[in-house]
Amino acid sequence: MSTCICFACPEQETVAVIETCGKFSHIAHPGCNFLCCCCGAVVSGSLSLRVQQLDVRCETKTKDNVFVTMTISVQYQVKRDAVFDAYYKLTNSTSQISSYVFDEVRAAVPKLNLDDAYEMKDDIAKSIKDALAKSMEGYGYMIIHVLVNDIEPAHKVKEAMNEINAARRLRVAAAEKAEAEKLAVVKAAEAEAEAKYLQGQGIARQRQAIMGGLRDSVAAFQTGVTDISSKEVMQLMMVTQYFDMLKDLGANKHASTVFLNHAPGGISDIASQIRNSFLEAHAAAGAGPSK
Repeated sequence: MSTCICFACPEQETVAVIETCGKFSHIAHPGCNFLCCCCGAVVSGSLSLRVQQLDVRCETKTKDNVFVTMTISVQYQVKRDAVFDAYYKLTNSTSQISSYVFDEVRAAVPKLNLDDAYEMKDDIAKSIKDALAKSMEGYGYMIIHVLVNDIEPAHKVKEAMNEINAARRLRVAAAEKAEAEKLAVVKAAEAEAEAKYLQGQGIARQRQAIMGGLRDSVAAFQTGVTDISSKEVMQLMMVTQYFDMLKDLGANKHASTVFLNHAPGGISDIASQIRNSFLEAHAAAGAGPSK
């Protein structure tokens, strides 16, 4: 704004307060305004009609005894039709607004825990705006927005909060890991049980097939030879299989040393043992022993 003795030139969105002999005369709007110099008209001051912002840092205590520093941003504007009140009723508008902000914050935040204060930032801002709008309206100011930009607790409190969150996440991760390990163990046990069940079925079928093959072999042998009993045929087949096993065992280069009874009388005992083993296996599989 430019001033001289006989005219005033306020800038855009700025008004000048004109006084004559120390008394309010009129409001000079943007542009060139001529003054009555001879009557003692002077420019007393000016006011901006633009939206202004005031950042207020306020320290207070929460309900759970945590000291925090809150940054409150107040956006306000002088009413165009209340320039006189805004200029003459308040000596320092920013100081007045800051006082109301301090009073409202220190009345609202101590009722909340720290976590609730973070969650209720909008409610705190609304309560501050309502209180400011009601108080500053009589002074020619309009409150446009109030924002709670930051809630900053002490450094140690922030570290403690981070540690609590980290411990909570570690606990959840440990629970998830334990649940995954449990699921893996259960699935492995189910797979092992299913494998053993299928293996048992395979062994039972194998034994049934062996018994059926031996039965057919005995029947085929008795068809050609009539003066031999099934018991003798069975013993002969067992001894034959026994010697085939020894042959295969000796031909296998990876076989270990095996000590067996090869006395002439031991062959009959081996045949009896083999026969009894097959009969017991056949009985366990659900069929009666062969005659």
